[in-house]
Amino acid sequence: MFTSTGSSGLYKAPVSKSLLLVPSALSLLLALVLPHCQKFFVYDLQAVKDDLQIWRLISGRIICLDLKDTFCSSLLIYNFRIFERRYGSRKFASFLLGSWVLSAVGDFILVEAVRYSFGVTTARNLPSGFLAPVFALFVPFYCSIPRVQVAHILGPLSITNKTLIYILGLQLFTSGSYIWIVAISGLVSGICYNSRMLQVHEVLCVPSWMAKFCAWTLEPLFSSSEPTSEARIGMGATVDIQRQQRMELLDRQLMLSQFAQVRRQRQQQGGMINWNRLFPPLRQRRNANYQDGRRSGQPASPPPEVSEEQVARLVEMGFSRGDALEALRASNNDLNVATHFLLQH
Repeated sequence: MFTSTGSSGLYKAPVSKSLLLVPSALSLLLALVLPHCQKFFVYDLQAVKDDLQIWRLISGRIICLDLKDTFCSSLLIYNFRIFERRYGSRKFASFLLGSWVLSAVGDFILVEAVRYSFGVTTARNLPSGFLAPVFALFVPFYCSIPRVQVAHILGPLSITNKTLIYILGLQLFTSGSYIWIVAISGLVSGICYNSRMLQVHEVLCVPSWMAKFCAWTLEPLFSSSEPTSEARIGMGATVDIQRQQRMELLDRQLMLSQFAQVRRQRQQQGGMINWNRLFPPLRQRRNANYQDGRRSGQPASPPPEVSEEQVARLVEMGFSRGDALEALRASNNDLNVATHFLLQH
C-alpha cells in the first residue's frame, strides 16, 4: 500500500462500501444500458432555478455520468474509509450529508458569481455525481492524517504516504471544465463542517433513529468480514528477506491482538498499557537468532526514546497521549505501524 489507511478491504466501513457499490453500479448502468435516461441525472442549476426542478439537486448530485469521475471518486472514497473507522459510521455519514447540503449552496453562489463577473452562462451544467463530499474529505485528510516521508526525488521533492491521494484529487479536479466549482464548494463545505463553524454539525447530521434503522436494515448488506490476508513478498526476494518480512508481519499481528486484549482490560481496570512487559518485539529476537547462531547474554535494551513530534501527530488525530506513547514504543517509533493499529482498534 502506498498510503497507510488501516487494514485492507472495507472492514468496519459499511457506508464507504455502499458509496462504492451503488453509485458505481448505477453509473455503469446508465452509461452502457440506459443512456437515454442520463438526461434525468444532469446537474442543471439553470433548470433548478428557472423551472423549479428541485429534484435535480438530488439526482444530479449522486450518480456520475462520466466514468472517469466514477473511477477517481471511487478510489478516493476507498482511501477515505479510514475516517469511517475512526469516527464511526454515523459521524462519517453526517459529515458526508452536511458537506453535500452545504456544497449545493456553494454551487449556486459560485455559478452566479461566474455569470455576473465574466458573463459565462454555460457553467450552469456542472459535473454530476457525489463529488463535492469527496473533495470535502480532503479537509480532514489534510488536517488529521500525519505526513510520513517515503522517498526523495529530484532533491528537495519528496514522496509521502499522502502523495497518491493528492494526485488522484488533482486528476478529478482537472477532469472537466467546471468541476473546479464543485471542488471549491466541496472544500469550503468541508472546512465549515470540520471546524464546526456556525454549529452546522449539530443541524446537518444523521438522526439517531435513522442511524439505528440503517444499522438494522442496510448494514448487514454492506458489512465486510475482517481481512486475514498476508503481506505481499516481492518477486526475487531471498530466503532471508522473506523470513524477515514474515517475522515483521507476525510482529504486527501480535501487537494488534495484544493491544486489543489489553485495551479491553484497561477499560475495566484503568492504567497504562505496558507494551514491553506484555510481549518483547520479535525484531529483537530475530536479531539475536540471525547473528551466526550466537546467543547474546546481554540484557534487553531499554525502550527507545519517543519523538514528541510523532506523539503530537497521533494526538492531533484524536488518540490519547498515553496510547500514542505506548504505540510508538511498541512499534519502535514507526509512525505508520502505530497509526495502523490505533486506527484499526
